[in-house]
Amino acid sequence: MEMITEGTPMGRAEPIIRVENLAKSYDGKTKAVDGVSFEVKEGEVFGFLGPNGAGKSTTIKMLTTLLVPSSGHAIVCGYDVHKQANDVRRSVGIVPQDYTADEDMTGLANILLCADLYGLPRSDSKPHAEELLNLVELQDAQNRKVKTYSGGMRRRLELACGLINYPRLLFLDEPTLGLDVQTRAAVWKYIRTLKEEYRMTIFLTTHYLEEADSLCDRIAIIDHGHIVKIGTPTQLKEGVGGDVIVVGVKETEPDMSEQISKVSLVREVKRTGNDYRIKTELGEEATPQIMDIIRSNGLHVTKISLTKPTLDEAYLELTGRTLREEETNRWAMMSQRVTMARARS
Repeated sequence: MEMITEGTPMGRAEPIIRVENLAKSYDGKTKAVDGVSFEVKEGEVFGFLGPNGAGKSTTIKMLTTLLVPSSGHAIVCGYDVHKQANDVRRSVGIVPQDYTADEDMTGLANILLCADLYGLPRSDSKPHAEELLNLVELQDAQNRKVKTYSGGMRRRLELACGLINYPRLLFLDEPTLGLDVQTRAAVWKYIRTLKEEYRMTIFLTTHYLEEADSLCDRIAIIDHGHIVKIGTPTQLKEGVGGDVIVVGVKETEPDMSEQISKVSLVREVKRTGNDYRIKTELGEEATPQIMDIIRSNGLHVTKISLTKPTLDEAYLELTGRTLREEETNRWAMMSQRVTMARARS
């Protein structure tokens, strides 16, 4: 299965996506995306990491011509998303958040329908569809109606549908939202296969930190419609600037921030309620000194943790909040949506 257009080898200087000051507002007031600029290199997995409502899906919809930008410019696969929309659509594949397959049709029939919409002849699309079904390990279920598929099988079918037109660039919008850990790992495997074996460029939106860390060559952290930072997972984690110690104490007074900050290895102290978040070099050495200071002032420690720089810490450092609660809320929402859809069928 050849996924790269002839004459466009991986690693060329021209980016496959170039975005300049792209923005989308509704009612002239609400800004879903507010002047983002970035480039995506051919052959990389580029991640958009951020919470629900950050502007991830809106950006994808503009880049795939489903939404017209309010301002700014975007070039995708060498085509202007506004002036050459049809050329963009022929060049990309899309796997949206929501399930789009017809539940009363078989898996194979759904893929062939997508091929028909692209105008591909059946002499080409039929063998290609069977190849994609093998890729996502649905060959044994290809003649079953989609209503009998599990959530993981449906997601894999959506992936196959997004690949039927031989795209140079694949957009994956929250590809593992609501999936269990085992099925999520399987989807990760397919994504790695597309990059490593077929040299495909992948634009991935996610709010799962471990997903971005594991799959992406570079990550753009987006929040409130703005790109906060772009870098490799390593660069983002190194930007935290050291180990992080979190100490919880029973008492609210006295405030120990100033005394803790005087420890030679401590770089920064932030207090939230009864918790102290301490950025430090050599956390293993600094922790005993910090504990001595707290106890010598008669305070009682209720919890303590030491973590090395992680993507979660990088996100917290850049945005001031964590994504963990967001993950839980989105999973619950997705589960409820699937349950309601099955109840209606």
